[in-house]
Order: sequence, then C-alpha cells, then structure tokens
Amino acid sequence: MSKTNVRRHVLEKSRSVKETQKILNHDFFTRNLKKVYPIGLQKSTSSLSLSSVSLSLSQNSNDSSLADSLTTPLDERISLALRLIAPRERREPTISTKPSQPIATSPETTEPGELRRCNWITNNSDKAYIEFHDECWGVPAYDDNKLFELLAMSGLLIDYNWTEILRRKETLREVFAGFDANTVAKMEETEIMEIASNKALSITDSRIMCIVDNAKCIMKIVKECGSFSSYIWGYVNHKPIINRYRYPRNVPLRSPKAEALSKDLVKRGFRFVGPVIVHSFMQAAGLTIDHLVDCYRHSECVSLAERPWRHI
Repeated sequence: MSKTNVRRHVLEKSRSVKETQKILNHDFFTRNLKKVYPIGLQKSTSSLSLSSVSLSLSQNSNDSSLADSLTTPLDERISLALRLIAPRERREPTISTKPSQPIATSPETTEPGELRRCNWITNNSDKAYIEFHDECWGVPAYDDNKLFELLAMSGLLIDYNWTEILRRKETLREVFAGFDANTVAKMEETEIMEIASNKALSITDSRIMCIVDNAKCIMKIVKECGSFSSYIWGYVNHKPIINRYRYPRNVPLRSPKAEALSKDLVKRGFRFVGPVIVHSFMQAAGLTIDHLVDCYRHSECVSLAERPWRHI
C-alpha cells in the first residue's frame, strides 16, 4: 500500500472515530439532561448546540442564575450545563451575580394596649381593687352616706388592705344599713355583737363599735354644719386638690390638709382617724386627686373636679 493510501486510510479511520464519539456524546447529553430537565436538544452543523441548552433552561427555570446564562461567556454556559448533568450530591451551588433583593415584610401590627393605670395596679391586682381604682378612687364624693362609707373603710386599713376591705364592701353596706349615719348611730349592743359574729366580715366588736361611735359624731356635725359633706369639703375650700405626681414614690402618705382634718376629727370624738387614714380617705373620696399623671383616670377625675362644687 502506498503512503498516500495509508494516509487516506488513517484519516478516514480517525474521522470515523470522531463521528462515533460525537454520536455517543449526543446520546449521553440527551439521556442525562432529560433526567434533570425536560428540554429539547437541537443539533447544529457543528455538533450539539450548547446555546440552545442554555436558552431552553432559561425559558423554563425559575432560577435567576439560569435566566442570566445567555449573557455569560460560552465556557460558563458549558459549566452550567455540566453541573445540571452531574449527580445531585456532586453539584456545586450556583451563585447569582444579581444583588439580593430585600425581602418584603408586612409592617408589624401593634396589639391594642390596655388602659394605662397607676403603677400600683398590676396584672395580679384583684378585680375588686381594679374596679375601685377605675370607678371610685379620686372621684369627688358629696353624698353623706358615701363619705361615711369611705371613712369607715379607710379606718379598717389598720387591720386589712384595700383589696380585703373591698371584698367585704357589699356585706358592710348590708350590715350598716347603706352607711346611713342616723341608722348606724342608733345601733344597740345586740346588733353590734351580731355583726361581730358575721364570719364573712371577720371584724372585731371594737372596730364595729368605733364605726357606730363615728356615726354619732357625724350626726352632731350634721346638726352644726347642715351636712357631713359640707364640713369635710370645707377643709379643701370646696374644691378638690389636683396633684400631678409622675411616680408612686412622689405620692405622700399624709398631707398638711389631712393632718388638719385629722386633728379636728379627733377633737370632735372620732376614732381611728389619724393623718395617714384621713389622707387615704381624702384620696378615695376625691378631695385630693393622686392618680399618676399617665394614668387614664387622672384626666377624667380632673374633669370632674373642675365642675362647680355642689352640695348634695
């Protein structure tokens, strides 16, 4: 065989091997790519068109990195296609060149807050105590019976706290005839002992006798001043004292007005009416408004206090 024929035979054999390799590569790409993504491969005049692979992926994939593959160089497109063909455990993560977009978040919703009260009212406070704070404490009281009731309950602070007293409020009203001073002043010893034996109250007979004696003193004031209310409100010039305390530590336990009223009450024969008890009575009866300024009841009680004083 001549050298020319040998060279021609070698070239034909080499060309045949290359064609066979192309066919095998085509089958490999088609078989494996379809496992990853259902795309159609097109055959160009040269061989497998990787640009068509990239285009098909970008049209069907939601991955932004794949969508940008048309603008990447040919080497990057080939690398992308090979990563898709590779088994899942061998794939490298595709890093997007696009800047990350901020995740849209809905604005925070603020729950409607509870009413702001004085700091000594907490989540653990008794319901009766909260109602007393919201409906009575600091509200100007002009009724004689109401003032007598608040004075009697304030006197019980020697033995109990406000919560314990308020739990007994309805029973106290029942046994003391709605705190009608005229009726209480006429109570006999048998009635006093009956009240003392009431287990719902757990009040000693000496405390009950004190309330009865104070009722007798109130009746004397009514004869002298026309009403117990007129006498009490005269100590604040018939106008509530409006304080604007910001912190609980600013609220005093006693005041000059309370000391003056206490001194006169003792002089008139009242019992258990020291300056601290009298100041507590004045706070409860609205003679002095000691709600903290950020408490919602402060403005409401001030509004009531600014009304023209009227005697009932």
